Amino acid sequence: MAQQIMPDGTAAPLAFIPSYGTPDCTEKDGGALWSKPPALPTVRYPHIWYGNLNENDHDPDYCPPWYHSTAQIESLRINANLQGALGYGPIAVTSSVVSFTGAITSVGNITSAAAICGATFCAASKTFDIPHPTKEKKRLVYACLEGPENGVYVRGRLTGKNVIELPDYWRGLVDPASITVSLTQIGSSQDLIVDKIEWGSKVVIRSGSASNIDCYYTVNATRKDIAPLEVEQDVVEGKTYPEG
Repeated sequence: MAQQIMPDGTAAPLAFIPSYGTPDCTEKDGGALWSKPPALPTVRYPHIWYGNLNENDHDPDYCPPWYHSTAQIESLRINANLQGALGYGPIAVTSSVVSFTGAITSVGNITSAAAICGATFCAASKTFDIPHPTKEKKRLVYACLEGPENGVYVRGRLTGKNVIELPDYWRGLVDPASITVSLTQIGSSQDLIVDKIEWGSKVVIRSGSASNIDCYYTVNATRKDIAPLEVEQDVVEGKTYPEG
């Protein structure tokens, strides 16, 4: 096997590099959680074979080193760090944090008990799936409302006044020219009209019949902090798409 080259361009040392701690080559009981019953012994290898020496050419004081280019593992527990060949990416695990550099392709489900965060999320469909709040042995599945924009909204009820106060952060979040307002009159016809929208911060309503205003409202707008959504896109050869 050829001698490896370090990230700084120098040749890797032709020696085994010890890890922290002292060699302990005794067999350890993996425990019921990490081996098939009855519990199978596991071996701790605190020294790493870098692959640039013959497998049998190592210091006899070291534990037997092993280097695998391919492995299939039924269970893997990481107590500290898992890193790529250069000490970072494409997969890095530190304590409870897992980070990936590059694309992730899965032919099955990816399940998380916490948040999955990223700049963009792409899927053929997007749902939430939760235990049914009122029926036993049932689940409740809702799908996201789709549209040709990166849209946001606020909704509520307006009673006894004529101004809908929009969130103050909308000034930096939405394009004011994209704001639309839907009104639902409550109790009686009030001939409601959107009189004006002031600086993307408030919507002024008036009644054409001079009635007391009582209505539900929904205000929609398009985000301006990100690029507009490209709705119809060309197919890119080699790109992975949600439908597989």
